[in-house]
Amino acid sequence: MPTLQPVDRLEFQILIDNLTDSLSTAPPNVTLEWTALMRAGMRQLSGRCQCCANHGLAVVVKAFRGAASRVVLFDAGPVEFAVEYNGTRLGIDFASIDAVVLSHGHWDHAGGLPIAFDLITKANGGRAIPCYLHPGMFRQRALPLTGGGLLPIREIPSPDDLAAKGAVPVVTTEAQVLLDDMFLVSGEIPRMTSYEKGFPGHKQRSEDGQSWEDDPLIMDERFLAVHVGGKGIVVLTACSHAGIINVLKHAQSSFPTIPLYAVAGGFHLAGGNEKIIAESVRDIGTFGLTLIAPGHCTGWRAVNALANAYGDSTVAPLAVGKIFAI
Repeated sequence: MPTLQPVDRLEFQILIDNLTDSLSTAPPNVTLEWTALMRAGMRQLSGRCQCCANHGLAVVVKAFRGAASRVVLFDAGPVEFAVEYNGTRLGIDFASIDAVVLSHGHWDHAGGLPIAFDLITKANGGRAIPCYLHPGMFRQRALPLTGGGLLPIREIPSPDDLAAKGAVPVVTTEAQVLLDDMFLVSGEIPRMTSYEKGFPGHKQRSEDGQSWEDDPLIMDERFLAVHVGGKGIVVLTACSHAGIINVLKHAQSSFPTIPLYAVAGGFHLAGGNEKIIAESVRDIGTFGLTLIAPGHCTGWRAVNALANAYGDSTVAPLAVGKIFAI
């Protein structure tokens, strides 16, 4: 496992998420959307000033060490307009983004990548930046339909497509440290638990493109990790198709001498995975987390179960525009 060096502090802002919520209370280290919009220049509250919620996830992650800071865009949501629409309102400094990490090859995380690179390169004077990808992301996928049949999922942009937009594709299955060793992109996530089965019914195109084959494990999925000094490892997980407990077990084994501090992202406990909410909520408590921030595909039943189990001081759901400071 490559070495990850500690940072002094970390901020991550939710650029795109399924939820908008500026009314619920939050812990002191979480800034709500309307406050974030005011920081970005909003002087009068109106619908046109607010962000839009979308089925997907994009997170701007900023790590600080001394006087230096580095920024990663973790996923880019489902659709191009949401990146620009929300990014403009939140005052995202696209020029500051040093790298892009795509968690896995699904449209709701990759659809906004082309415009994200347009905005980044326009803002930074045309400087190409790395984009971390897994080679298994690029076959077309499909979802099972109730009653039979498949719903094909639009392919994600290829490495060549992204290179034409200003990316330097880094395509590998191995874990990578990046940006002055402030961030780590995991390798493939081992499947350890008995109850986390991935995404039953999920399909991908065969190598020859002529048929569909089972792909429940979605092995191209990876997480992003940062070590905040004096606190521990912060794990950003986009969809947790591996299972949120498998994600945290792999993070724990990757950093055996450093405690886990926080997990944020999609836990994929909606739909067919609602049947494993009880086991997942039970076992997430074994990691001693200070912050649990579920969002995107977690589902309201699992969010409620987590809040009931661990309380408002630990559980702070994601919503578009929110800023988390650690």
